[in-house]
Amino acid sequence: MSRLPALIGRRLWQLLPIIIFATFVVFSLLQLVPGDPAVTLAGDYASKERIEEIRKLYGLDQPLIVQYGVWLLHAVKGDLGKSLLSSAPVIELIAQRLPNTILIATYSLIIATLIGVPLGVLAATRVGSRIDTLVTSVASLGVALPSFWLAIILVANLSLGLHLFPATGAKPLLVDPKGALLSATLPAVALAVGVIAELARQVRSALIEVLSSQHYRTLRAKGLSPMSMLWKHGLRNVSVTLLTLLGLQVNRLFSGAVVIEAVFAIPGAGSLVAYSAINKDFPVVQGVVLVLVVIVIAVNLAVDIFNALLDPRAASS
Repeated sequence: MSRLPALIGRRLWQLLPIIIFATFVVFSLLQLVPGDPAVTLAGDYASKERIEEIRKLYGLDQPLIVQYGVWLLHAVKGDLGKSLLSSAPVIELIAQRLPNTILIATYSLIIATLIGVPLGVLAATRVGSRIDTLVTSVASLGVALPSFWLAIILVANLSLGLHLFPATGAKPLLVDPKGALLSATLPAVALAVGVIAELARQVRSALIEVLSSQHYRTLRAKGLSPMSMLWKHGLRNVSVTLLTLLGLQVNRLFSGAVVIEAVFAIPGAGSLVAYSAINKDFPVVQGVVLVLVVIVIAVNLAVDIFNALLDPRAASS
């Protein structure tokens, strides 16, 4: 436990270059997008003088490294700049849309955990049976299914067909909790299917290894009940693997939200970054990427802390 602060400090120090590298890569790639943001802002029929004036106004005439350095310096102070299209502060645009994305990702992760982990346990405790074959086959199918295709199927059948869930849009969670959860259900399910499959496969593999270990056979020889051994020893030994896997899935969920939000017309961070990239609104894209990178890193740091609490050996790694 005394090593926990050192672990947190070490992880933060290791993650700082990742934030800088990720944001710089995105900043650089945005420059490769066809077209000139200054021309977009000025209009197709603007004079060259007007375009140059806008380019200087927004610092677009500076070298790439200078533009990035200026942006990073302001970002450290909490200023992510203003949208080139609406002139609204980027931080406000993100604050308006990010809660919808976080709700969908969290909802999806909860669904995946509640379904994927039991399926993995069920398959591991019945290796070679029809149940095991069914779970592994369905899991393989779930990994292969594109989330956007599944989203379209869900909308066509459960929204437009049976009218069980809203087809598009989102509701504020704090204002209308029931409406928000109903609107987020189908997007969360579409995102969760792939995660369910991955959790089921990984939990099955990890648990089979634990159940076949010498330690587990010794406990069984002592006369402990199978359920007691499974819940107190089997799942406890795979908890570190499970937490690590859940942390990795967060990045997958936020990435998938870009497509899912487009299908369901949800005003989230994913749709914001997609719209901004198409319209060359670079400050918004860079701001959203920074926030999402920080969220993913914070989740991974939390996973490291919980792993250290479950297994003290992880604190020294």
